Amino acid sequence: MKALELKGITKQFPRVLANDHINLSIEKGEIFSIVGENGAGKSTLMKIVYGLYTPTSGEIYVFGKKVNMKSPHDAIKLKIGMVHQEFMLIPRFTVTENIVLGDEPRKGIVFDFKRAVKEIREISEKFGLKVDPLEKVANLPVGIQQRVEILKILRRGAEILIFDEPTAVLTPEETEDLFKTLRALKKDGKTILFISHKLKEVMEISDRIAVLRRGKLQGVVKKEETNERELARMMVGREVVLEIPRVKVERGPVVLSVRDLAAKDHRGILKLKGVSFDVHAGEIVAIAGVEGNGQMELVNSLIGFTRPVKGKIILNGEEMKLVTPYNVRRKGMAYIPEDRKRRGLVLPFKIRENIIMGQHTLYPFSKGGILNDKVINQFATKQVEEFDIRPRDIYISAGNLSGGNQQKVILAREMAMKHNFLLASQPTRGLDIGAMEFVYKHLIEEKKKGIAILLISLELSEVLGLADRILVMYEGEIVGETVPEKTNEEELGMMMLGIKRNERLVQ
Repeated sequence: MKALELKGITKQFPRVLANDHINLSIEKGEIFSIVGENGAGKSTLMKIVYGLYTPTSGEIYVFGKKVNMKSPHDAIKLKIGMVHQEFMLIPRFTVTENIVLGDEPRKGIVFDFKRAVKEIREISEKFGLKVDPLEKVANLPVGIQQRVEILKILRRGAEILIFDEPTAVLTPEETEDLFKTLRALKKDGKTILFISHKLKEVMEISDRIAVLRRGKLQGVVKKEETNERELARMMVGREVVLEIPRVKVERGPVVLSVRDLAAKDHRGILKLKGVSFDVHAGEIVAIAGVEGNGQMELVNSLIGFTRPVKGKIILNGEEMKLVTPYNVRRKGMAYIPEDRKRRGLVLPFKIRENIIMGQHTLYPFSKGGILNDKVINQFATKQVEEFDIRPRDIYISAGNLSGGNQQKVILAREMAMKHNFLLASQPTRGLDIGAMEFVYKHLIEEKKKGIAILLISLELSEVLGLADRILVMYEGEIVGETVPEKTNEEELGMMMLGIKRNERLVQ
């Protein structure tokens, strides 16, 4: 039985054809993956299926019936649910309150909390998704928050479940738990739409895979009849180097030295506890760890967003007495933030404005406080071409770009500025295979130039492929230091979860 059919789906935005006559047929009870580069139209297509967008033309059939969805409310009534990449949860609410929000059981006109808790326990047990109904979401690790999102749509009776980049912030262990859940849902007869750029995971979990490129369907293949390399070629339209090439560079002097650094989070809780390390010119030091174990506090301290409780930050041999974003940039630090929307860009500003931000007061972009539009346009056009930012229109606002293209604007800006230290926090988050290859190439080029790089990443394949040294953080401390040649993803994952501590192998 067909769970979902898309016939001739087209979505035209001003100046962008996001989906171009796409035809898909998805069977009930299968895990169907959709892959493609950023801007290929994956998210747009799923937003059409979920009722967030209305197609310009085309037809949608759900369980054999032609439907006309105008909102997510219509999709929910048709038993379609979506787990978004950025969770739609309220941190200060409990698990129960988040799951039943908008559909609360009532005793008369009063919210029946006890009945709601009982419902959550029952559905949690039925689907093997263990949660504490009384715990606040703010206290939950990312993997459990995702379970809450899944339970929320299952409680509403979803038979077709859309997962948009569901493993983006999960550890290998949490990803495996998710895959167990997806297989159990499939066994229960649910239909899964899995959107991802991680081809290894797509090959592991899918029954069939659809490939989009620049809004067009390139084909649908069975998992057993393809491989990662072929999928990457279909996505990008050329051969893609899937493995990160290892490059040896003679290590230079210390560029960044951190000594006994401690910092609190926004609630005043000590999250970074006496961390010390060095980063040398021409090396990449990676910090691996489950999100929320002090990485954010480390980044905030290094860029001057927060004042450390104690410790020293020494950049290019000079102790930074007053760490501010302005000062560290002037001392040679470039920064790729993990949250491109909140920290990396001013979304209403155009590409041309975002791409010179931080340098806009400097010659040749301005003189005497007056911007040089001609120089700015030439620079922005060059960067847009070099970094393959789509669409290639420097007057489009950053808020109208896909997540991957927003990240490229940041990369183009930071790598163009004068620097000898690069703080790269989750630099490939949300990027497709082609864009990731591009980022890796640029990071390696930076290393070859003698730039010192501190890489903070949740992607263990990225850490193992790029790093010269790896530091593992757990509960605000460095619990292990190793090199890629002496470890693997499983061992790193155990250290990240605090299961194993490792004596430092590199001094």
